[in-house]
Amino acid sequence: MAYVPVPKDLTCVKSKFLFNLTKRQVICFGLGALVGVPFFFLTKDALGTSMAAMLMIVLMLPFFMFAMFERHGQPLEVLLRHFIQARFIKPRTRVFQTDNFYTAIDQNIRYHREVRKILENQRKRKNQTDKGKKKQLRALVRQRQQQKKGPYTAQETIPYQRMGPDGICRVTDRYYTKTIQFQDINYQLAQNDDKTSIFEGWCDFLNYFDSGIHLQFSFLNLTANAETFEQSVLIPDRDDGFNDIRHEYAQMLQEQLAKGNNGLTKSKYLTFGVDAENYKAAKPRLERIEMDLLNGFKRLGVAAAPLNGQDRLKLLYDLFHMDNQTPFLFDWKWLAPSGLSTKDFIAPSSFDFRGKHSFGMGSKYGEISFFSILASDLNDRCLADFLAMESSLVVSFHVRAIDQTAAIKDIKRKITDLDKMKIEEQKKAVRSGYDMDILPSDLATYGGEAKKLLEDLQSRNERMFLITFLVMNTADSKKQLTLNVKQAQSLAQQHNCQLIPLDYQQEAGMVSCLPLGYNTIPIQRGLTTSSTAIFMPFTTQELFQTGHEALYYGLNALSNNLIMVDRKSLKNPNG
Repeated sequence: MAYVPVPKDLTCVKSKFLFNLTKRQVICFGLGALVGVPFFFLTKDALGTSMAAMLMIVLMLPFFMFAMFERHGQPLEVLLRHFIQARFIKPRTRVFQTDNFYTAIDQNIRYHREVRKILENQRKRKNQTDKGKKKQLRALVRQRQQQKKGPYTAQETIPYQRMGPDGICRVTDRYYTKTIQFQDINYQLAQNDDKTSIFEGWCDFLNYFDSGIHLQFSFLNLTANAETFEQSVLIPDRDDGFNDIRHEYAQMLQEQLAKGNNGLTKSKYLTFGVDAENYKAAKPRLERIEMDLLNGFKRLGVAAAPLNGQDRLKLLYDLFHMDNQTPFLFDWKWLAPSGLSTKDFIAPSSFDFRGKHSFGMGSKYGEISFFSILASDLNDRCLADFLAMESSLVVSFHVRAIDQTAAIKDIKRKITDLDKMKIEEQKKAVRSGYDMDILPSDLATYGGEAKKLLEDLQSRNERMFLITFLVMNTADSKKQLTLNVKQAQSLAQQHNCQLIPLDYQQEAGMVSCLPLGYNTIPIQRGLTTSSTAIFMPFTTQELFQTGHEALYYGLNALSNNLIMVDRKSLKNPNG
């Protein structure tokens, strides 16, 4: 089991601006003083000194809260914005409602006809004042805007604008993504030398990405159709007198099937995106990156293939329809005659974001949590333990590379700030009359970690990445969801980390878990190449082939899944 040291979170080290305060604290305290002090002098004669001082403290308290309060790297105004949007602004329940393209065009034509009719009537009525004209037009425009805005729907919650047949998705006006599906390889059962080779290759793979590429790893454990899996191990009857043996053999396979987690389909995806002015500029960049990534997976011995537009839609459909096993029906030819969008074919029946740290999707319940790294080192079983859970979950791993020059410059600035704080502590020690070598433990720890991190970036093949680790647990009931979340939290605690629910950010978390390469969660953690690569996405290669010629060869030693092989279809058919 490989262990890799994790650098300290240097975002906790704030640059001091004035009087040993940060720029944010100076601004907030200054605004509080500008509001509170004049209020005190204006009211002390009328209300008394004590009452005026008390009211001054009450007025200044919000500014002090904005200056000092921070949770998971998010300041108070960000937390308040999420709370207000979740509770009061955004609809908390979104239902499936189609927005037909042709209907929208027809409504727009009718709207312009109404405006034209009003203008013509006003020309005939010369006695009507300009004020009355403007008031009537303003009322009509306001009514039209309200109709256009309408309630949020399940389709509008899905955060992309257009999905192309070639697999290029326009998420925002200037952001385009593509997705690659990659398979597993034998890592956990490999020898130490092979593990080291795979780990180093994975580090080189991550170092390929520059700061202009958005990266998302998606790991999906979704419930498969039970009947499909049972049919895959059944042997059809024949009129040869051996059907009893076939039934006994099929019963044994079903018992072995229940021991493993073959009821879950596990898939791995890599979504990458770039910022571009338009589709024409984004396509060659995405195709070049896709070719480089496929070559990188090939060097690692990993089978990978890009997804086209229909494959990506089916992937989203499977995520949104965990509560049923209906097949995905879609064809690009259906869009133009129907006037529907691709979202109408993949959206669930409803979204429900009424919970503080849970949400509903169809008849399923879900909860989004983020992985907070507290450990000083991590092992390569961290991600594999989550993927080994026997429940439906989605693990999303957003990675954004930092420019090497900017990363080194930022760490040098942190070291300068720490040295400045160290000098201030030493001056304070001399004035107080105790040993100047006695420093706060955090100051000494962060100073050593920052210098070590700078050395790694300058002398070793290390880069800096910003990661966001999200886990979406799902279940059929709230009780089962609570049990699944508790199990995931216990796995995080085994690695000296925490799995913390996203309060009032469940919609943003759900959006960030979709394999669209779109991260709306601002909680990020800075890691080096090796500490990012320790979240090894490879565990063991499954061998489960379907077909009438596939035979049972045993159980996988790591996952306890069935090994079903049709040896005639392998490269070497010898037994």
